[in-house]
Amino acid sequence: MELIEKLTILADAAKYDASCASSGAPKRSSRGKEGIGATNGMGICHSYTPDGRCVSLLKILLTNFCLYDCQYCVNRRSSDVPRARFTPEEVIRLTLDFYQRNYVSGLFLSSGIIQSPDYTMEQLIRVAKVLREEHQFRGYIHLKTIPEASPALIAEAGRFADRLSVNIELPSPDSLIRLAPEKQAGSITGAMGTIETASQESRADRRAPKFAPGGQSTQMIVGADASDDSRILHTAETLYGAYRLRRVYYSAFSPIPNSPASVPMQAPPLLREHRLYQADFLLRGYGFKVKELIGAQGNLPLDIDPKLAWALANRELFPLDLNLAEPHLIARVPGIGVRSAERIVSLRRLKRIRYDDVVRLRCVIEKAKPFIVTSDYRPRQDAQESSTLRQQLSDQPAQMALWG
Repeated sequence: MELIEKLTILADAAKYDASCASSGAPKRSSRGKEGIGATNGMGICHSYTPDGRCVSLLKILLTNFCLYDCQYCVNRRSSDVPRARFTPEEVIRLTLDFYQRNYVSGLFLSSGIIQSPDYTMEQLIRVAKVLREEHQFRGYIHLKTIPEASPALIAEAGRFADRLSVNIELPSPDSLIRLAPEKQAGSITGAMGTIETASQESRADRRAPKFAPGGQSTQMIVGADASDDSRILHTAETLYGAYRLRRVYYSAFSPIPNSPASVPMQAPPLLREHRLYQADFLLRGYGFKVKELIGAQGNLPLDIDPKLAWALANRELFPLDLNLAEPHLIARVPGIGVRSAERIVSLRRLKRIRYDDVVRLRCVIEKAKPFIVTSDYRPRQDAQESSTLRQQLSDQPAQMALWG
């Protein structure tokens, strides 16, 4: 098979993995040194930046042949998709060629399981090792970790990769048993633990080699099983706390041709994925707990964002006086972010906060104004029913599919 045919098949097969985005890579440059490439340390992702720049990774599978028969996966053993396999040398050549043409900033490499988890992991490591040691490649490398591989191989992968990821795929161990019988939740969390232990050791000893300095991430598929948003977010919260994950990515299940009857035939609303990302951001950046955003069971509302839903459920805290309130509470006001809250606190050391000040700080004033008090403003909506406010502030943004 020609290299371009392999690339067509294996790049398309990799599109279902959302966890390739990254941040926290160390700054590296080949300027004045041997080798090739650089990272800027500000984060690399397979997307467009706000100013229109495309910052991309070569995102491919080593192979889409797989011994496993995960029911939600297009590359499962029983699937009839076209198959292909790169050699490590072909991936190395592609990475260097694409980088030298300024097409990509680095490599995201995953694989189906071939021969055994250890053999597959060895092949992935070979790509990264040769790039780093023989070609002095200083660009970004993200390796997908095979959970069932030996801890020694996972530790070796972290020496050459900027980031490692172990996809948990499903939030419920029961669903994993039913839909991915060859996988075990214990092996997945065990691999995460191996990565976190090696990262801690590297951070503790300055003389130790850097280990996956961009940390680790994972992915959960939304809508492949019956897990609700509460279960998904509680699983994410546990993973953040136990393994210091940089990110949990959420990927709306996409029905694939000839899907087995064990998975849904219809995709969940993409807006559900969007709300999960919003809730996840509140967990990581705003100090929210899952139990504040959603009950023990249920899904996030689709018509309003999770922060607004929390505010409407806690009307007794509002309206909040921006001249007196604690910074962490100001950041919880709909339409006001953490940076804006910090600027408000800094500004009020100099003067009393007025309504126009909030506007000038570029807060989302239409969302914020029912929940704030300033020296010259108190909302007329103060006595309005939450249901009425919810209807007025309803927001259902359009969201395109990940690859469509």
